[in-house]
Amino acid sequence: MKTKKIKYKLFKDDPIIVTAGKDKKTKTKIISVDKINGKVLAENVAVAKRHTKPNALNPDGGIIEKSMPVDISNVMYLCGKCDKGVRLGVKILENGKKSRFCKSCGELLDKK
Repeated sequence: MKTKKIKYKLFKDDPIIVTAGKDKKTKTKIISVDKINGKVLAENVAVAKRHTKPNALNPDGGIIEKSMPVDISNVMYLCGKCDKGVRLGVKILENGKKSRFCKSCGELLDKK
């Protein structure tokens, strides 16, 4: 079975707000995006405790806290101008490059 890679508008280090789950209304940033499964890993969101044996990275072992993936549909981009979760669109600029923009206020997000 061939898996399809979906194009998402959220990338690493984007500011987000969680819209569903136990961490609802939490403002944070993205650590990584899994485009195949549609999940994002965010800082201090969906933290679970894991019991680990001693190993080279953690010689003492014990209970560690680990961020778990959240479905991409449960987060929204946090616009700096609007200060709320917004949907994103894509515009093609004069120089032919694509740029994301906030659909609420129209501010360009990728100013390269």
